[in-house]
Amino acid sequence: MRYAFVAEHRRQFPMRAMCRCLRIQPSGLYAWLKNPLSRRAREDARQIELLDKAWKESGRVYGYRKLHDDLLDQGETSCANRERIRRKTYRTREEARQDVFDYTETFYNPKRKHVRNRMLSPVEFKRQHNT
Repeated sequence: MRYAFVAEHRRQFPMRAMCRCLRIQPSGLYAWLKNPLSRRAREDARQIELLDKAWKESGRVYGYRKLHDDLLDQGETSCANRERIRRKTYRTREEARQDVFDYTETFYNPKRKHVRNRMLSPVEFKRQHNT
């Protein structure tokens, strides 16, 4: 946010003075100017565009789950765990790991149906193919 502010006002004020006032390093600013978005941020933006397009094409009636399922059907690799941890704040890394593990083991694998598994959960698919 501060880097964007400096970039937006760099024609009006000296960049080094703004960096001093905002307590940011000029080297960080120059690195940000070369590549303002990380690879993950670019991927997030791309997926948000896909979601927005699908939502508009649905007549703006699809909910999160349906949109997510449609993107998975199209071969997008939106990570359910990433979506989960965005909505939570964890005190420790171990707490985050445990929450993701619990989610995966109690919902995602046993209950979540997947198109590639003929609309079976991963647990049910594995059970049917191991017998």
